[in-house]
Amino acid sequence: MKIFIATKNLNKLKEFNRILTPLGFEVLSIRDFEKEFPEVEETGTTFAENALLKARAGLEFTGLISVSDDSGICVDYLGGRPGIYSARYAGEPCDDLKNLYKLLEELEGVPYEKRTGKYVSTIACVFPDGREVTVSGECHGLIAEYPEGNGGFGYDPIFISEKGRVSLITPEEKDEISHRGKALRLFSEELKKYL
Repeated sequence: MKIFIATKNLNKLKEFNRILTPLGFEVLSIRDFEKEFPEVEETGTTFAENALLKARAGLEFTGLISVSDDSGICVDYLGGRPGIYSARYAGEPCDDLKNLYKLLEELEGVPYEKRTGKYVSTIACVFPDGREVTVSGECHGLIAEYPEGNGGFGYDPIFISEKGRVSLITPEEKDEISHRGKALRLFSEELKKYL
């Protein structure tokens, strides 16, 4: 079954592919179409609202079942920031390193035990018949005082999960504990009900 992933983020696309392909889905992306995928303005106030905006744009673009994710890091000490603004935390254009260093700057001097946070991923799926479903996954951990490793992307070099620093674990280990991995497994279960 064909399923369109409405994202321009190649790292997210790799994660979707790793998890959905073994479940029997033919994963399509913007690279499989000759026309340009429109820029979706993320005007929602929650991960779910933004994920739905992108999935609806994907359905309009392809006519296929469309899936999107909105995700970010929520730091307790900062009242949940950067949250839905994680990708553009340091401003436009999106820059993973600038975002990461801005977060570290804001946490400078904060004791280790108060550097708790979580990654959140909400996946939205929109069907051609109008049905919509959203699911969320979370990965709790601590924010390190300095970046390390070059695996993963985004805030992974400073996020310490139950399996260790996310930038230092294998992609398979990451899928097992990550917010997106958890959300995708929930999503695959929901998808079976809808189909």
